[in-house]
Amino acid sequence: MQHAIRYQRATFVTRLPTGYLYAPSHYWLARQQSGRWRTGFTKFALRMLGEVVEVQFDHAVAAPVKPGDILGSIEGFKAVSDLYCVGRGTFAGGNPQLNEDPEVLSRDPYNAGWLYEFDGEPDSRCLDVAGYQALLDATIDRILAKQQQEEDRP
Repeated sequence: MQHAIRYQRATFVTRLPTGYLYAPSHYWLARQQSGRWRTGFTKFALRMLGEVVEVQFDHAVAAPVKPGDILGSIEGFKAVSDLYCVGRGTFAGGNPQLNEDPEVLSRDPYNAGWLYEFDGEPDSRCLDVAGYQALLDATIDRILAKQQQEEDRP
């Protein structure tokens, strides 16, 4: 794995690869060869989803994509969520390993546990690692404040 920094806020701890980009929707993007981007969920997204049961892609390989397009779905014990595109270009396909071992997402979220690839450019709203740390800080602080409000209610 490439260089990563340790991140901790409240009880959440992870390591964030420094050379990746991060979407505000908690996906990571890693540049591959010749304009291809590999994309996966951050550890934060996986924690919110819970244990992964199934991943399904409905988008055709080589079909055009843009930020926000729904590519398929992911089912966890806590929720079923749509899988969104975080770039513009053409869909290059899902991780074939997820068919037999969807739990690889949680075991190795920043390497073998990637979701899909696309050829093109990342969404302009993607952040570097410092920007993503700030987003995580704000997100976790909102969750903690909401929990505190609920505890303070009579």
